[in-house]
Amino acid sequence: MLRIERDYSLLGHNTFGIDVRTSAFVEYHSEEELSETAAMLADGRLPSPWLHIGGGSNLLFTKDWPGTVLHSRITGLEVLYSDADTVTVRVGSGVVWDDFVGECVDRGWYGAENLSGIPGEVGAAAVQNIGAYGTEVKDLILSVETLNVGNGKRRVFEAAECGYGYRRSIFKQSENKRYVVLSVTMRMGLKEHYNLEYKALSTFFKDNMQDVSLRLVREAVLSIRDSKLPDPAVIGSAGSFFTNPVVPVAKLQELQQQWPDIPYYAQTDGTGVKLSAGWLIEQCGWKGRSLGRAGVYDRQALVLVNLGGASGADIKRLAEAVRSDVRSRFGVDLHPEVNIL
Repeated sequence: MLRIERDYSLLGHNTFGIDVRTSAFVEYHSEEELSETAAMLADGRLPSPWLHIGGGSNLLFTKDWPGTVLHSRITGLEVLYSDADTVTVRVGSGVVWDDFVGECVDRGWYGAENLSGIPGEVGAAAVQNIGAYGTEVKDLILSVETLNVGNGKRRVFEAAECGYGYRRSIFKQSENKRYVVLSVTMRMGLKEHYNLEYKALSTFFKDNMQDVSLRLVREAVLSIRDSKLPDPAVIGSAGSFFTNPVVPVAKLQELQQQWPDIPYYAQTDGTGVKLSAGWLIEQCGWKGRSLGRAGVYDRQALVLVNLGGASGADIKRLAEAVRSDVRSRFGVDLHPEVNIL
């Protein structure tokens, strides 16, 4: 049944723990209920503008939302096809992402284990192209089923149409935000294979490769994440606040003259090299520092945290100060991964 709340607090719907309100909040459980919601937005029974959220793990609210916030409760995992090598599944947009990864591990499906522990929901994962430890969700996605809230029409985007790149998809572009994800179809492997090339994982398994398993890889990823990232239930955050900047090789060479040990990662698509935003921030002395109630996490400089009672404006002010220092020292612009509203 469609859930509609008025003058609703979003405190429990964003991992930064920012207490803002929305004029209306709607949770829907099916395509039909989302279509009904779209009709209510069109005829003014629900206030505009509308915003769709997942688990709120990639949002920074700096003020109340004047319109309607939508949230999917579409659940379910359906096996569409399987053969000796792969299994194809359709997953509801409202399924908690890490619950899905846990289910894959339990069923012996390979491919998602490196994405263990990432907060949020399946629909948002497809929009954001989440990634970690050498894997991105685009590597698994076959198609994304959507509803255009503007005209009520359903559309399926094949993976090649989604414009996937580093933390990017066409769904993040303003002209495509009218598309709301209903479900995501993914292909998982059934034959044993692992992606352990990422340094933290290769180090973890260096002396015990003979014991590697899906469950152990998941546990390793969760352990590594816990050592670097705060639990949002304890310390408000949105994980990595900035994307790692991609710069031309010439810029890297310029930086290496002063910082020969600067870490970088070559881009396979030839767009340049990716620098470590966390390293840049740490070199500017921000790791563990704070501005009022907003701080830079002391274990990972890429993470901004709510130290208790911070407003969205406090977090934004800190982010701007960090960006300014990195730009001044390195001539590199940092861009938020978090959606600032």
